[in-house]
Amino acid sequence: MVIIVNQIPPSDNKFKGRKNVWEYRTAKKEWLDMLLWLCKGKLPQKPFERAVVTITYFFPTRGRRDPDNYSGKFILDGLVQAGIIQDDSFRCIDLRLRGDWDKQNPRTEVEIYEQ
Repeated sequence: MVIIVNQIPPSDNKFKGRKNVWEYRTAKKEWLDMLLWLCKGKLPQKPFERAVVTITYFFPTRGRRDPDNYSGKFILDGLVQAGIIQDDSFRCIDLRLRGDWDKQNPRTEVEIYEQ
């Protein structure tokens, strides 16, 4: 299953220290709502107990970005809430992060399949 989000989540650095908790909560809610909407009609009969989740970020520029600043937390939480995966712990998922460049169409692609 592939889910395409037409934007890129904020870097984890944006919320480091979480001085503005409301900004963090607002961003998380926006991503959760978006993923719930995008997952409609794609739900498995039951959540995957073990899954491989590959998140590919297509950035608008070729600038240097650290993978550890794009953990996918909002995305994984959304997949759990949507009922796609059972849990987002290491016990249940094999998480893979990738980065690429697409000036014309920056986006986030999430590929999920049962392991």
